Amino acid sequence: MNIPLIREQQEQRELNTLAPWASFAVRSKGRARDEEQCDIRPVYQRDRDRILHSKSFRRLKDKTQVFLTPDGDHYRTRMTHTLEVAQNARTIARALALNEDLTEAIALGHDLGHTPFGHAGERALNRMCEEGFDHAEQSLRTVDVLEKEGQGLNLTYEVRDGIANHQTRGMPQTLEGQIVRLSDKIAYFHHDMDDAIRGGILSDADVPEEIARVLGRSLRDRLDHFIHDIITTSMGRPVIAMSPETAEAMKGFRAFMFDRVYTNPAAKGEETKAEALVEALYTYYLGHFDDLPAYLKKREEFGDSRERLVCDHISSMTDRFAIARYEELFIPKTWSIM
Repeated sequence: MNIPLIREQQEQRELNTLAPWASFAVRSKGRARDEEQCDIRPVYQRDRDRILHSKSFRRLKDKTQVFLTPDGDHYRTRMTHTLEVAQNARTIARALALNEDLTEAIALGHDLGHTPFGHAGERALNRMCEEGFDHAEQSLRTVDVLEKEGQGLNLTYEVRDGIANHQTRGMPQTLEGQIVRLSDKIAYFHHDMDDAIRGGILSDADVPEEIARVLGRSLRDRLDHFIHDIITTSMGRPVIAMSPETAEAMKGFRAFMFDRVYTNPAAKGEETKAEALVEALYTYYLGHFDDLPAYLKKREEFGDSRERLVCDHISSMTDRFAIARYEELFIPKTWSIM
């Protein structure tokens, strides 16, 4: 079936309707490996679809966000966090006439390299591996070389840049990537507070008055304020920013969350066990390298160290798989005569 010019029409629509400083699909810096264009989808939409259909994206549903193995169905996982980031980011991108496809692709891919057990797993791998471990770098490595049994997804430069630089210390080159960078923080402050309230750790009334006066006194008010503030501050300008007052209040809210949630034994008390589990798996696989999947072992031919490849394997695990593997390797089984 011949579908003429559909991609070209969408690319022209971007040129006609998006802001002058938006990222346009036809002006992408391209992919590491050249490939034939899709006849229907511009490059950023194609990247978004590749991420959505990847195995690493599906695994996010069984990876911890903040609360380790919570007793309840409504606590966030790494996947629901990712979806909330994508929704907030698209809302901002649409209001500012920026590229929604690029924005969503970066948002959906930004945490693909995250470990099981959230930042506890990340800390454990970073401590054990001499080369270090960072989930943003691992997310880029996941889309570049680990997905599709070592082939990678061959994403565009702009999506890769946004994934690699989504943390505070980074700064994406595109405005769409900068939207995701802020949306990530907005999302986890919002939903981590919501989960803390659900878990009986906090209430809205606990938010300090000087912060509540700026950001709002409820979950809904704070999320609404953040999104509106970024849009109004950035409107008509080639910049993504918050107002100084909101940015300062956000720093205070972050400090409040670290004090009351992220370092709270009630929420994080099991993390020492999770770190010990990840460390045990790391030590095991380093001593039993042949137990790694074949496509990872083959990466030695490209100069990857065994330490890095063990990190690749463990970081790809879901919480459930890591626990099951630990039990299989280290927990004695009931003995019986067959």
